Amino acid sequence: MGLFGFFSKEKKETLDKGLEKTKDSFFGKLSRAIVGKTTIDEDVLDELEDILVSSDVGVETTVKVIKRIEERVARDKYASTAELDSILRDEIAALLTENKSVDNQDSFETEHLPKPYVIMVVGVNGVGKTTTIGKLAHQFHQRGHKVVLGAADTFRAAAVDQLKLWGQRVNVPVIDHGMNTDPSAVAFDALKKGTETGADVIIIDTAGRLHTKVNLMNELSKIKRVMQKIIPDAPHEVLLVLDGSTGQNAVIQAREFTKVTDITALAITKLDGTAKGGVVIGISDEFKIPVKYIGVGEKMDDLQVFDRAEFVDSLFKKIG
Repeated sequence: MGLFGFFSKEKKETLDKGLEKTKDSFFGKLSRAIVGKTTIDEDVLDELEDILVSSDVGVETTVKVIKRIEERVARDKYASTAELDSILRDEIAALLTENKSVDNQDSFETEHLPKPYVIMVVGVNGVGKTTTIGKLAHQFHQRGHKVVLGAADTFRAAAVDQLKLWGQRVNVPVIDHGMNTDPSAVAFDALKKGTETGADVIIIDTAGRLHTKVNLMNELSKIKRVMQKIIPDAPHEVLLVLDGSTGQNAVIQAREFTKVTDITALAITKLDGTAKGGVVIGISDEFKIPVKYIGVGEKMDDLQVFDRAEFVDSLFKKIG
C-alpha cells in the first residue's frame, strides 16, 4: 500500500515506529497460534479471539471481527492460515470505515471551518490532555493560523501553569485566571479575546476530574452556555483525550465522558509506548465517534491526524 494524501514519508515512518510494540506483540502471538496449521478452523479462531481481546480490541468488537471472518471463511469455502493476516486486515479496515474513523485529511487546515473554530478539550488527569492541546496549538500555528488557548482547568494549579508554558513554547496567547477560579469565566474571556483578535482557532482546556459525574456534567454544560454568549454555536468540537497505553481503562473513561457530554472527536495518546494499540479499533467500534488524532511519539508533530488507511497499513506492515 502506498502513501496516502497528506502523509509525508517522515510521518509514515513515525507511525510505523509508534505502532511497533502493538504489531510485534499481536503478530508474534498470531504466528505462534497458527504454527503447524494450514486452515482457518475453530481452534485458530478461538486463538485469534484470545489474541484480539488481550490486545485491548475489546470483547464486543472482537466478537464482531471473529463473526465476520467466520462468514468470509464459510463463503470462500477454503481459507488458509497464510491468508489470515490479509483477511483480518480487510475486516479491521472495513470496521474503521463504518465507525466514522475515515481519513480526516489535514485537520489542521481551517478554511472550511467556522471562524473562530472553538474546540473544548476534555479528559481525566494524566492522559496527556494539556500536552495534546499544546501540540494542537503548535501545528495550527505552524500552518499560519492564529490560535488562542483558554486555561479553564482551574482546579489543578499544574494544569494552568503547564498550559501557560506550552503557550510560551509555541508562541500563542493563553487566557488564564489562575487556580480555583470560575472555568466558565476563563472560557468566556478566551472566546472574547479570540473574537476580538481574529483568531482562527480557540482551544479550551477543562477540568480533568470533579467529584461526581453530576458535577462534571454541570461544569461542562455551564462552560458551553457561557461560551455561547460570545459564539452561539460554540463549541464546534468536543475532543476527548484518552491514554492508549491504559487499554480498557481508556474505554471506561470514554464510556463515562460520553454519558455526561456530547463528544464529537477522540484523540488517543501514548500509542508509541504500548502494545495496546488495538484499543483504537475497540473505542472506534464501541462509541461510533471518529478518532481524529493519535499520539505516536514525544515530538511536536508526533500528534498525527488519524488516517484509517495508514493506521491499518502500519499495523500490518511486513506481515504476510
